[in-house]
Amino acid sequence: MQFIKHSFYGLLVSILAACCFPGKAVAQEAPVYFSLSEVIRMAQERSPDAMIARHRFKRSYWEYRSFKAGYLPNLSLSANLPNFNRTIDAITQSDGSETYRERTLARYSANLALTQKVGLTGGTVFLQSGLQRLDNFYTDTSTRQFLSNPVAIGFQQPIFGYNAYKWDKRIEPMRYEEARRQYLETNEQVASTAINHFFNLLMAQVEKGIALKNLANYDTLYNIAKGRFVLGKIAENELLQLELNLLRAEASVENADLNYQNMLFTFKSYLRLKTNGLIELIPPAQTEFYTVNVEEALGEALTNTSSGLNFDLQMLEAESNLDMARSQGRFEAEINASFGLTQTSDKFDQAYLKPLDEERITVGITIPILDWGQAKGRIKMAESNLELVRTSVEQSRMDFEQNIFLKVMQFNMQKNQLKIAAKADTVAQKRFDVTQKRYMIGKVNDILELNNAQIDNDNARMGYYSALKTYWSSYFEMRRLTLFDFRDKRKIHVNPESVL
Repeated sequence: MQFIKHSFYGLLVSILAACCFPGKAVAQEAPVYFSLSEVIRMAQERSPDAMIARHRFKRSYWEYRSFKAGYLPNLSLSANLPNFNRTIDAITQSDGSETYRERTLARYSANLALTQKVGLTGGTVFLQSGLQRLDNFYTDTSTRQFLSNPVAIGFQQPIFGYNAYKWDKRIEPMRYEEARRQYLETNEQVASTAINHFFNLLMAQVEKGIALKNLANYDTLYNIAKGRFVLGKIAENELLQLELNLLRAEASVENADLNYQNMLFTFKSYLRLKTNGLIELIPPAQTEFYTVNVEEALGEALTNTSSGLNFDLQMLEAESNLDMARSQGRFEAEINASFGLTQTSDKFDQAYLKPLDEERITVGITIPILDWGQAKGRIKMAESNLELVRTSVEQSRMDFEQNIFLKVMQFNMQKNQLKIAAKADTVAQKRFDVTQKRYMIGKVNDILELNNAQIDNDNARMGYYSALKTYWSSYFEMRRLTLFDFRDKRKIHVNPESVL
């Protein structure tokens, strides 16, 4: 009992020291208050998850921009300045014989080309202009020649081959749209994580307050019980029970404080808060209830989310792989044709005079004669993979719809659950207050009844905040699963420029 007395006096001394010497107190600064909406906003701006999601979206955005740029006209300049060569080569004489001679020459060339991909056919159209200079160095003299190609236009067109451009023009926009939706979903997931940290700290804050209140109550009850015991109004076991409750209350204060410090560290770490001041959380005061229609939620989920888009994307990629397998290893052909102007001269100013026309055309074909069934095997594997993807997508779609159904049902029941928890908290608090007052005036002599009332009161209080946490978690879970705000009746969207 002396230990209890000293502990209680120590607590009073600590409180008085904090009041009389604020410069040395831990809570000397004014507390910083955070609401739930403010915590969510801060998490979506500065949390590690939000920053990772932002950079992933940036990467997807620039990948898509690079893909689109690949279908725009491409202007390039290539040059050799110079290409010097000094060798001994076999030279054909005028009579047809060959002899080895030392040759020293330098080539200079520059070529300007404008190319354009044709996604519909998988070919390439080009327009180019070039100039070459050849310097031959002999023992006693040297010569110089210019070869000009003022303009040349042509195309390269594969026939019966796999057209990667055609499939990419369908797949890449879907991949970018999937990345955009995944960013929105991650943003809503960040909100859910922030809600979890907010209520974990809030409940630790409430639990610490409850522990301190119980410690004060049991200290008062224990002192009253000692007087009653001296007067012979209560038995010794009841006094011992109250002493035990006081010891447990002291231990609960320490455990609650440790849990609070742990939750506070996690909260500040996730929000990247640098402050060392006291943090107080403001519980959400207003909660709007509404009912979500299952069919509407399912329709929005399939239309808006990355999962709904990914089902179509998987099928499209499997179909692309099948088309590639059917095209490769079969009859293939490619046409290369060009028309241009060319001229050669010993002088630069005459290399562009009276140019001659130049035509080139090449048709290349590849006909596999014996491949021991390799092409057929690739096709069969691609067909099997397509069926596998189709089955997997159908199962994933069913699981997705079932998950949406369960989440909608869970959200719709939160209104009643929260009202029950709030009512239970009010009733339990009133019961504890009445029982405590009756015990203090001697009308209730059963200490177990008081203990049960206190336990029910604490559980009801924590149950209310747990129900509040479940409601807000379910609310943002619905937003993430559907990318639709059913409260404001609008789709959740993002402007890529604001992210970049």
